[in-house]
Parts: sequence; C-alpha cells; structure tokens
Amino acid sequence: MQNKLNINFIGGGNMAAALIAGLAGKVTDGANIHVVDVNTDALQNLTQQFGVTTATTIDAAISRSDVIVLALKPQIMKSVMANLLPHLSNQLVVSIAAGIPADALSRWLNGHEAIVRCMPNTPALIGRGMTGMFACSGVSSQQRDTADSIMRAVGSTIWLQDEALIDAVTAISGSGPAYVFYFIEAMQQAAQELGLTPQQSVELATATFVGASHLAEQSSEPVSVLRERVTSKGGTTYAALTSMENSGVKQAIVTAAKAAAARGKELGEEFGRD
Repeated sequence: MQNKLNINFIGGGNMAAALIAGLAGKVTDGANIHVVDVNTDALQNLTQQFGVTTATTIDAAISRSDVIVLALKPQIMKSVMANLLPHLSNQLVVSIAAGIPADALSRWLNGHEAIVRCMPNTPALIGRGMTGMFACSGVSSQQRDTADSIMRAVGSTIWLQDEALIDAVTAISGSGPAYVFYFIEAMQQAAQELGLTPQQSVELATATFVGASHLAEQSSEPVSVLRERVTSKGGTTYAALTSMENSGVKQAIVTAAKAAAARGKELGEEFGRD
C-alpha cells in the first residue's frame, strides 16, 4: 500500500465518496486524504467513515498534496481553478469532471500539464466502475501509474491515446448504465404484463442482466456467439430477437450512443471556453 500518498479531493459528492471508499486504507491511509466541499454534512460523513481531513474552502493542505482530484460540476470548474492556482506546484491533477477538456484545465491552471482526464461511471459506487483515461504530455510514467491506481480502486481502467475518444467512452460506459437500467425497466414491464408480480419481475430482469453480463465478461467467445447459442431458429428467443430487429432496436441503440457522444463533444466545447 502506498500509505504515504497524499490525495486532495476538491468536491466530496457521490463519485468522490466512492473513490475515497476504495482508496482509504488500501492505496493510502485515510488520514492522507483531504476533502474540500461546501457541504458540511458530506464532509462529516467522510471523516466519520474514512478518517479523512476536510475543509469548506481550498486551503494550504492542497500545497502538500501529491495528487489533486477534481470532482466538481463542470459549471463551476473555471471559478474553482482560480482559487486552486495559488496552491499549485507540481502536483498531479486528476479530473473526473464531465465535459471539461484537458487543455481548458491547463489554460485555467496557467499552463500546468500534469493532468489526467478521466470518465468514470456510476458502478464505481459499488467498486465495479469502468473509467476511460487520457494523460497529457506533462504526466510522468509514475504519475500515470498513480492515476491508474486511484481509479482502479473502484473498478477497471482503459487508457486512450486521443482525448477526443473520451466522448466515445462517455457514450458507451459513462452513459451506458442508464441504457442498461432502461432495458431492465422494459423487461420488468413486460414481465408484469405477462402476469408476474412486481417483485418477481424485478428479480427476474435484474438477475438475468447480472448473469448474462458475468457470462459475457468471463467467456472467451464474442457476445454474438453467446447470443447465437441461446437463439434456436423458430424458438422463443428467435421470436423475440426477430421482433427487435424488425423494430430497429439495435440500430436505435447505436444511434442513441452516437447522440450521446455528439452531446459530449458539444459540452466539451461549451464548458472549455475561456
């Protein structure tokens, strides 16, 4: 355990709390984690659970940190960076804020280049997250490893060579849990309309997704092969998938993901303005 790694979180919301839960006592001691947030109740909970130190405003503790994690709403990022700048030296900056390009952060931080931009997703809340990551040219190999260990505390990571691909990650894994929940909702509705109780519908739909996801994750075969094995021509699954194909379900999902990626790019251009 890198129990001396000093990490400062600016923002103490749900994603920050998930990261702290994965880090405290594993990657670093809880006492080495400092959290800045205006929500005093959230800060009190984090202190009670993990032994972190806290503050309601950016303070001198930032200057002593090895890593600064930006867990802020994109709308307030620029103004907060102005408060951070006086305390910044050579720290690694890890941003988990949606829609803020790394070059915008660098500009607001007076040319600071030790920046890693991340796109995590909500399963990080249970330690099953997936995070897409991009490192700026000023990030050392050691800092890259540090950033990776921080995000792996709540799941898996993939590294991107092109920051523009963050929009694709946002569309697939960032927004993706909502697509899954949407499909689960539809299965639950179908189950109830077919006569099952609400509780049975929830159990069947959720367990089916969990089981199928684990099978896809652990199998060495493509998901298309796994699908074909469940689909006997003329059978029940064939009838369902044929109906979906006739309704354009697959293409609708692809189109939706592309819309999410396009919106991600728009948000980056909007929030990254000076």
